[in-house]
Order: sequence, then C-alpha cells, then structure tokens
Amino acid sequence: MERKQAIRRVGLVVLLANVLLVLGKGAVWWTTGSLAVGSEAVNSLADAIYSTIILAGLYLTTKPPDFEHPHGHERIEPFVSLFVAVGVFAAGGAILWQSTNSILAGTYGGTAGTLGVVILVAAGVFKYLLYRYCYGVGRERNSPALVAAGLDNRNDILTAGAALVGVLGAQYGYPILDPLAAMFVSFGIVYTGYEIVRDNVNYLVGAAPPEYLRELIVQRALSHPDVQGAHDVVAHYVGPEIDVSLHIEVEGDMTLHEAHDIETWVVQAIRDIDEVDDVFVHIDPKELGEWKDGPEDERYTPYTPDGSGEE
Repeated sequence: MERKQAIRRVGLVVLLANVLLVLGKGAVWWTTGSLAVGSEAVNSLADAIYSTIILAGLYLTTKPPDFEHPHGHERIEPFVSLFVAVGVFAAGGAILWQSTNSILAGTYGGTAGTLGVVILVAAGVFKYLLYRYCYGVGRERNSPALVAAGLDNRNDILTAGAALVGVLGAQYGYPILDPLAAMFVSFGIVYTGYEIVRDNVNYLVGAAPPEYLRELIVQRALSHPDVQGAHDVVAHYVGPEIDVSLHIEVEGDMTLHEAHDIETWVVQAIRDIDEVDDVFVHIDPKELGEWKDGPEDERYTPYTPDGSGEE
C-alpha cells in the first residue's frame, strides 16, 4: 500500500508540474515568438501528455493481484516507460524539424527578453527538483516508469539551459542562437528517449539482473547453516522485478519437515531482496551430485575459514 501511494503521488505531482510549465512557457512563446522558448513549451507539452499516460499506467501497475494477474500488474510498467519514450522522440523530432527549417530559411524567432530568461531559469530549478523527487522515489520503490520520468526531468534541465543561451543570444544581437538552442534542445530530448528505451528493453525481454544481484541471491541461499551447496541458479527480469529459481543441496537423511523448513527459510531470505519477486527453490540431497557441468551452471558452496568454498 505504501509503495502504491508513493508512486501514484509522484505521478500526480509530475503531471501538475508539467501543466504549469506548459502554461508559463506557452504564454511567453505566444507573446514573444521565441523559437527557443517555443521548443521548451513543446517539450513541456509532451511531458504533460505522457505524464498523463504515466499516471494512468501507474494506476494500473499498482493495482493489487487478482485472479487473472496473480503476480500483480507491475509488468505493465516497462510498457508505460516505452510510451514515455515515444512521446519524447516525437517532441524531439518536431523541434529538430522546426529549428532546422528556421536556420535554412534564415527566419529566426522573436526575442523573449527578460520574461523569457525568468521563465527558463524557473523551469530549470523546477525540473531539478522534479528530477531529484522522481528519480529518488523511483529507485527507492523500484519503479522504472518513475526512473524514466526522472531522467527526462534531468535532461530538461540541460535543454532549459540551452534555450536560455538562445534567448540571451537573441537579446544581445545574435538571433541565430535562438534556433540553434532549439536544435540543441531537440538532441537532448531524443537522447532522453534513447535512455528510457535502453533501460526498459531488458525488463521486457527477461534479461539477467546485474552480477552483484546474482551474487547476493547465491549468498542468501548459502547463508543457512544446513545448505551445503547451490546450483542451477537462474535469475531474470519479469517486468521491473526479478524471478529466481535454484537448487539447494542438503543432507540426504533429513526428514521432509526439516528440508521444508530450510526451503522456506531460503525462499524468504532471497525474497527479502528488494528487487526480487518470486523465488522457486528445489531441494536436492547433496549426495546425488545432480548439478550440471559448464560455466553457466556453476555449483556454489558455502565459504569456509580454510579458504575453500564460495566466498
């Protein structure tokens, strides 16, 4: 419940903030005709549109499990993030097209003046606060959609700075800096889209988690004093969370109840890792030696003081 409320609250804050920025930048653009400010207004409009998509998507992903989705709805989040990326690419392409045409035709936008400087400085500060807020909560709550929104806000700081350079340049007699700044803004927007796609494709294709997480999973499995080894460890992303399956080895003369207690303990120890969702543990008598051969099916053993075993 706490995760659900935190994620939905961030989504609503981001949406309201982007709507305010659209109104502010749009008013300055309408008044002055500055391409740099106009590009920022389009950027914020795209942010507001896909913030709406994020909010709707986060509402779906934070719904509790049901009969048709027994593991919950978190796997929708990478798709929400890719919707964000589509909006980012569209905004970047539109601004690049407009600024390129302006430079080729030699028709530059108007001068935004002090009003443009004020709105862009305010936007940069605003975006920095949103970046820290979204990215921090996204990492803390393991929400790729919020991390994607945070990265977009971070790059918006750079694009606001570029637009500010264009506005100041036009104000001091270099009007070509206005469309050049808009062009720079478009490159920053497109790069944001690339980052979002890169980070979320792994969630969709079931890639393996980072090596440090795999090592932590094995360490948790071997931390029970009666586990003599582990093998066939498989961990992969299912949405933003990780599913784990592995075999653990115990003494073969244990009772079924004793082995079951060990399995329950290991499952909970691994599930306590924030990134992990489901854990499937198979118990083998250590005397059978059932582990596979090969570098990808390594057998792990507990660390011992004499230096043998897995540290």
